[in-house]
This record gives sequence, C-alpha cells and structure tokens, in this order.
Amino acid sequence: MSTTLTNAKPRRALPPLMQLSDAAAERLRSLYAKGQEGMLLRIAVSTKGCSGMSYDMSWVEAPAATDEVVTDKGLTVLVDRKATLFLIGTTMDYEVKALSSGFTFVNPNEKGRCGCGESFHV
Repeated sequence: MSTTLTNAKPRRALPPLMQLSDAAAERLRSLYAKGQEGMLLRIAVSTKGCSGMSYDMSWVEAPAATDEVVTDKGLTVLVDRKATLFLIGTTMDYEVKALSSGFTFVNPNEKGRCGCGESFHV
C-alpha cells in the first residue's frame, strides 16, 4: 500500500537571518571605507551578562567555515552559525544618543533584557 500526499501545504518563507536598518548600513559603509577597509564585521552571541546572552561583534579578515554570510543593502556581515537560531529575523540598527552611539539589535526572539540593557535571554 502506498500513500501519496497531494495536498501538501506550501512552506512558509523564513524571515531573513538578519537585516540592516538604513542607519546601520550608513555607519557600516563609513567603517568599511575608513579604518576597517578590507575587514568584515562578524556578529555572534556569547553567554555573559545578567540575562545570560550578549551580542558580540568583531572585525575579521575573511569568513570562517562556520559563518553565515548576510548581504543587505549592498553590505556584507557575517553571523556565527552558532548564533543563527538566536538571531533569525533580527534587524541591526545604529543609534546616536546624547551621550552614546552604537549598534543595537531589534531581535524578535528576545524574551527579556537585563536592567542595564547589556544582555538578553530567549
């Protein structure tokens, strides 16, 4: 006896692994064109902070075998493969405030953040 599925539901498209906001793209272009020319930004998630996880960014010369390559707005960033499940659907932004500036992450997988905002949990 053979069974055939004829009415299989179409698969829902996965959200992109990561996206860049316009502000993040503009800042990365500036960094890539100046002091970090020839380098790539790698984004990872490490276990630290009071909520358990923290975003970790570093400059590398080339992708590692364990990196996912993300291209958005004509720019390339790398995501450590171990971080992909925590980052699916995340938007990387760049914020300038009165006393600080830096990259931030809008991550739909976050369930909470610590009081200081340095770490998160899923």
